[in-house]
Amino acid sequence: MVDTSLARNSAAPDTAAIQDAYLAMTRTKRMYGGIMLVIFIALMTSGFMLADSRNAGGFWDGILNIFAFPGEVLAEAREKVTLIPALMVKFFPSLIETVNIAAASTLIGGLMAVVLSLLSTRGLARFPALVGPFRRLMDILRAVPEIVIALVLIFILGGGPVPAMIAIALHTAGALGKLFSEVNENASLKPLEGLESVGANWTQRMILGVVPQVAPNWLSYALLRFEINIRASAILGFVGSGGIGYDLKNAFSWGQGRYDEVAAIFILVFLTIVFFDQLSSHYRNKLVGKV
Repeated sequence: MVDTSLARNSAAPDTAAIQDAYLAMTRTKRMYGGIMLVIFIALMTSGFMLADSRNAGGFWDGILNIFAFPGEVLAEAREKVTLIPALMVKFFPSLIETVNIAAASTLIGGLMAVVLSLLSTRGLARFPALVGPFRRLMDILRAVPEIVIALVLIFILGGGPVPAMIAIALHTAGALGKLFSEVNENASLKPLEGLESVGANWTQRMILGVVPQVAPNWLSYALLRFEINIRASAILGFVGSGGIGYDLKNAFSWGQGRYDEVAAIFILVFLTIVFFDQLSSHYRNKLVGKV
């Protein structure tokens, strides 16, 4: 009886100590969270004030007119609503060019991502000592925005869809390569061991042992990236990379009197993004469901 009472008395202080330590840790986390929130608000405020001063204090004057331009576009679109279907047909070839840019860049970037991911996955890499450099290469590719790469390529190659395709493909290789490598890390190594035991080389082990395991997730991520690349290729048209974005830039440049073209292009882009979003979501769900 004495031993049991001593055990109970010793357990009570331990529970109290654990509870006190937990409360102290919670208070510390809340304090650090509050400090970070204050710092974030201070940085945002100072950054906004600096940007506003660089803009000659024009933000507060301009914010009141934020809906003026969309109102002009909508008003002119209502007046010329009967012309919009014909304009949509007119700009449809440019839309096809934009989708082609996105599709080609996704395919090329996806193939590059497959190679980079296999070379940068620990346990699968052909050259284990180069896993770090290949990972840093993917970091660089996805860190540089597509528009920056496109501007450099346009200066070198001239305007057109090719610089946009290369820029989006490089960014896609970095982004998908990171996602693919994370998927590769969950692949079972038993098929690789079996293939190695019968004399398969590295390429054969990857194609026959790894790809069948990870292909559904790879395709799912590639479809998601295709949606993103459609938006990116439309945006790059503003810097002279062709496609529907280039027509939208020209329509904006003409100003009032051509806003019906702006409305038609916006409708085309919106419908295209919704269509491919729904289509890729359907197939992504089917692919992931098979895993």
